[in-house]
Amino acid sequence: MDENFSSDMWWGTLGTIRPFPNFHPDRDAADIQTALERKDMVVLVRILTNRNNAQRQAVAQSFQDKTKQDLSAALKKVLSGDLEELLLQLVMTPEQLEAQRLKAAMAGLGTDEETLLEILCSRSRKTLQEVAAVYSQMYKKDLEKELKAETSGDFARLVVALLNKAVTVGSVQRDVQALAASLSGKKAEAGPWINILTSRDSDHLDKVLMELELETGQAVDQLVEKHFSGDFRLGLRVLVQCIQNPEVYFAQRLLTMKTSLVQGIMVSHSEEDLLPIRAAFLRLSGSSLYSTLQKHFKGEQLLALQAICRSED
Repeated sequence: MDENFSSDMWWGTLGTIRPFPNFHPDRDAADIQTALERKDMVVLVRILTNRNNAQRQAVAQSFQDKTKQDLSAALKKVLSGDLEELLLQLVMTPEQLEAQRLKAAMAGLGTDEETLLEILCSRSRKTLQEVAAVYSQMYKKDLEKELKAETSGDFARLVVALLNKAVTVGSVQRDVQALAASLSGKKAEAGPWINILTSRDSDHLDKVLMELELETGQAVDQLVEKHFSGDFRLGLRVLVQCIQNPEVYFAQRLLTMKTSLVQGIMVSHSEEDLLPIRAAFLRLSGSSLYSTLQKHFKGEQLLALQAICRSED
């Protein structure tokens, strides 16, 4: 396993999970093997939530060398339900996790548009390219084609543009003018919103959206609400939130306390920016994420989620 997989993206200092200082992958692998034989979930949770992802990959490799078994397959045999899903997500690489979450969002009846958008809006082009490569390894399907098959119209154009974010330099003033002009006709034009919001860096877009608010005298989310509809409106709303205030967006997602969302977001952001998300959660809801988890989850699943959350705010 390449230790350097997109470490630039996954290693923020604002994460809750740090490298475990006294790390011995062979010892962890042996402890996991014993815990699996005894069906001791507490030990599994303790090890897997106290190592960072690179360390968990090393443990999985060591487990495979020692037992000739794949760690995920071994976990599946003794676990079930939500705890199984959570621990399996911890054992995946970050790219595998996002690929799996995208796949799940497109599975079954109806697409979970917001999870697609959450990942596509909040990840960099480089990360999304790596996720797309892993997606085609895992599922033998092309991510872009799958996204196109699940979406249509302006929303499909937006989703594909987000997947292939191209960073081009624009002038703030010109971008503001183009967005304002796109809203002036009878029917708002989606084109400039797709082009500009998926092809500039976030500092530039922050300025553009602030200027647009000054120029129109309305908040961007109100403009989006008023001029667009359906999936495309949802897409722009998520994109604008991820540009203006990603922590608040993720905190709002966590407020639902929906198991798949809470687990997916907490694992996926644990080494990157879960601390600011936790702070935003406290501001929005008046209670800490740590104690809110206690009201909604129990047993080893609660232990695992609180370990990822790390502490009270």
